Amino acid sequence: MSQPKLLDSLLYSLLHKDDVATFNKERPLDGAIDMRDGDFRGLDLRELNADGIDFTNAYFRSADLRGIDFSNASLEGASLAHAQISGAYFPPELSADEILMSMNFGTRLRYRTR
Repeated sequence: MSQPKLLDSLLYSLLHKDDVATFNKERPLDGAIDMRDGDFRGLDLRELNADGIDFTNAYFRSADLRGIDFSNASLEGASLAHAQISGAYFPPELSADEILMSMNFGTRLRYRTR
């Protein structure tokens, strides 16, 4: 299993400085944004435009994710341990039980296949 890491990108550094507004302005309008394996522990990411972001194996321990629409983001393998997720919208491939297990025990999110 990969360890969370600080990513070497301008967009990641904006999020790590809790500058979500600038991130949303600077992000590309189309195409995927690679945030795989990123360390987002304890960050306030409310208001984040998560559309098209690849958060595969990301680590969100104690992050504030309230109100974020993750429906078009990839969260496979991410951990939500103790994150605040009130009002967040998750991809339909993630069951409520899977999200709850990740929040309570730090398990990595697994997408269900259809």
